[in-house]
Amino acid sequence: MASTAEQLAANLNLGAFAKATELKKRLWFTLGALIVYRLGTFIPIPGIDPVIIEDIFQQQAGGILGVFDAFAGGALSRMSIFALNVIPYISAAIIMQLMTAISPQLEALKKEGEAGRKKINQYTRYGTVLLAAVQAYGLSVGLEALNTSQGVAVANPGLFFRASTVITIVGGTMFLMWLGEQITARGVGNGISLIIFAGIVAALPSALAGTLELGRTGALSPLFIIGLAIMVVGVITFIVFIERAQRRIVIQYPKRQMGNRMFGGESSHLPLKLNTSGVIPVIFATSLLLTPVTVAGFSGGGGGGGVLGTITALLGRGQPLFMVVFAALIIFFAFFYTAIVFNPQDTADNLKRYGGFIPGIRPGKNTAEYLDYVLTRLTVVGAIYLTLVALLPEILISRFSVPFFFGGTSLLIVVSVTMDTVAQIQSHLLAHQYEGLIKKSRLKGRRG
Repeated sequence: MASTAEQLAANLNLGAFAKATELKKRLWFTLGALIVYRLGTFIPIPGIDPVIIEDIFQQQAGGILGVFDAFAGGALSRMSIFALNVIPYISAAIIMQLMTAISPQLEALKKEGEAGRKKINQYTRYGTVLLAAVQAYGLSVGLEALNTSQGVAVANPGLFFRASTVITIVGGTMFLMWLGEQITARGVGNGISLIIFAGIVAALPSALAGTLELGRTGALSPLFIIGLAIMVVGVITFIVFIERAQRRIVIQYPKRQMGNRMFGGESSHLPLKLNTSGVIPVIFATSLLLTPVTVAGFSGGGGGGGVLGTITALLGRGQPLFMVVFAALIIFFAFFYTAIVFNPQDTADNLKRYGGFIPGIRPGKNTAEYLDYVLTRLTVVGAIYLTLVALLPEILISRFSVPFFFGGTSLLIVVSVTMDTVAQIQSHLLAHQYEGLIKKSRLKGRRG
């Protein structure tokens, strides 16, 4: 008996070791991919004077270019091969989702399952190449136009510089897109979100040091820095609370008799998150807001005049137009993405197919209407939460020059991506535990 117990424990230990190894491989792959990404943000585009670019970003650190640079992990201020980061890919994904919602052909393609999803992903990649090429060309033209008191940013402007810049930046963006897909498939977490996460987190130490330096020089009072720290902790706590909040709808299943045994009759819950869309609306809204003004910021960076300079000024941090457009985009994508990830009609049909029903609600159409009613109310609260978290700290950033990394948008992305990654790690561990239980039951069956 003792030898049997020892053998069972040994088998379970070997299984646990093998499962831990698989998870460690995924974690090491994710870490290695993010290190490759960070190294790439330090490889500069040929033909650009980094001193001029640094001077431009020092002048507009609190503006829209500073936001883009934060999402790019500092790659834009260093004008590296990853200058556009994954923003073109996100923009292409937004366009494809919008097209899927309004195009019957793409909607039918989406319902084809894995084959349809692969085709849509391929279209998204084509869109990424097109958007990245357009933005890279605009960026190259804007760089050639930069002429500050310290000189010009591009020593040898012309067709060769524009072509090399477009090829380099498009290649860097496509590599990041591929790297994000590899992290999702072979690592842990969502690859695209983790790339943005890594860029923000990598700059946190310097942002913290800059804030403390402002306190040392007297630009910020020690009391304000303490209040900022309390605000950051409060925002993180608020984000965690809301992201975990759920509305659980009771689902009842009728009793069924099969032979001499009774099955069913139990009740379960359909969990609906308060913020079903997660951090996606903020990322989408930010990417769309950054895309049209990045080139404008560079082209107007030197003199700040003309139409491009006016656009950059109106979309500055804390400006009314920036607040209104940002809030409108967040609310729109909160509803739009929720409608994509959760279909009340499909859920009602699945419940009806398996005999489940909501107590007091007729199956079918009434169930779909009830789910849509509940989901709409939840999305309103979720959209307001996202808007408040994203916009309220913007006032502090614009008024007190607090680094972007302590604002609501960056904290929301960091906390949400961290929670999602930890949840995926826990799901891997839970799956391994189930495998261990299955093996244990098989061993018992053989011994029996």
